[in-house]
Amino acid sequence: MINVTRQPYDPGLSGWNSVLPKHQGFGSLSGHTSADIVIIGAGFAGLSAARRIKQIDANARVIVLEARKIAEGPAGRNSGFMIDLPHNLASKNYAGDTSSDQKQIDVNRAAITFAQDSTDEYSMPEEALRQSGKINAAATDKGHRHNVEYARHLNNIGESSTLLNETEMREICGTSYYLGGLYTPGTALLQPALYIRCFANGVAKSGVSVFENSAVRALEKTGNGWVVSTQKGKVSCDSVVLATNGHVESFGFYKRRLMHIYLYASMTAPLDDEQVRQLGGEQRWAFTPADPMGTTVRKINELGGTRIVVRNRFTWSPERHVTDAKLVSIAKRHDRSFNARFPQLSGCLMEHRWGGLLCLSQNSTPAFGELDKGLYSACCQNGLGTAVGTASGMAIGEMQMGVSSKLTEFFKLGGSPNRLPPEPIASIGANAVMYWRELKAGREL
Repeated sequence: MINVTRQPYDPGLSGWNSVLPKHQGFGSLSGHTSADIVIIGAGFAGLSAARRIKQIDANARVIVLEARKIAEGPAGRNSGFMIDLPHNLASKNYAGDTSSDQKQIDVNRAAITFAQDSTDEYSMPEEALRQSGKINAAATDKGHRHNVEYARHLNNIGESSTLLNETEMREICGTSYYLGGLYTPGTALLQPALYIRCFANGVAKSGVSVFENSAVRALEKTGNGWVVSTQKGKVSCDSVVLATNGHVESFGFYKRRLMHIYLYASMTAPLDDEQVRQLGGEQRWAFTPADPMGTTVRKINELGGTRIVVRNRFTWSPERHVTDAKLVSIAKRHDRSFNARFPQLSGCLMEHRWGGLLCLSQNSTPAFGELDKGLYSACCQNGLGTAVGTASGMAIGEMQMGVSSKLTEFFKLGGSPNRLPPEPIASIGANAVMYWRELKAGREL
């Protein structure tokens, strides 16, 4: 018997979900039923696995269990960048090793294609996913050098990019805060909560049974498979997929091998016509920071009006919980970052503030594969939940159906997360590194 030791925690109400119309949603699991495959987690990995399984075998009986309401968890809380290129958060400029970067690009692009096909098949609104590219925005000379180095690296692996000067950046975003930028065309931009909602609706129409507010409490291995238990129901099944990212540790797996880190975002109230005029720039844009520890900024013009989203600050959270006091202090940091960039919008209120949990491994490998007979993991996306989560879900779905592909081989050969140093050494070291790197980020933060 595997007893789940803790349930997910999500600080604050995500603006992405809050600005959308009320979702009819799905019921919770009750009673005792059966399935071929149970997928735990209705995020990018879990829903992609469900779709891939049904593509291979339309008759497969698949159940997806989500602990919260659909899109309230980390999948509906991220910044919405589905990035095709290398995006190593541990590096100074996102680049990694040339050979591994090319493999990662292939995986990311397979995920973006799968996501685009999903939006087409499920008739999602345009704002759910746009393939419009992104900009690495540099606010310092050091950030500009990072962009130049990254552009050189991309050129060496045959990838295109365009360096932007200060004037071009101001014309795009309406502020003179940035010295330059690096545009890359292959990123898909999501309204993540809308995308996840529509994806869940789509797989449900294809015959997948989706249940929300159905947190798994225990897994029990039987002679012929597994029994998955929630508070009010049970499912007997042949196999189980854990698509829970860092929450896989609550099931007893990869203990002391996963790094749990919260990132935080704030979203403004809708800008009025005068504020839109004062800001100027293009209708929508999306900036990642030239320094990975800096501030991500998006201007959106979707359901819910014209708004600006800022995301910064990393906190090491092995307990997977954040205090209210920490949220208040980070909200003040967001306000400083926003006001520095957009002085013409002084007095603009932040309407939504939230945090989202990501999972990293020390050696940047996923927690992927068969854990026990009939029990599989597609977890630890190393900060790239949209693209790598989608790809790992596709791969684990193929494994369920006995299909071998480049994706399955990529994840199988990834190895396993390394063991972390013991506490308190791990926490002291991680917090010191993050504090030092944020300090060095300067105006990029």
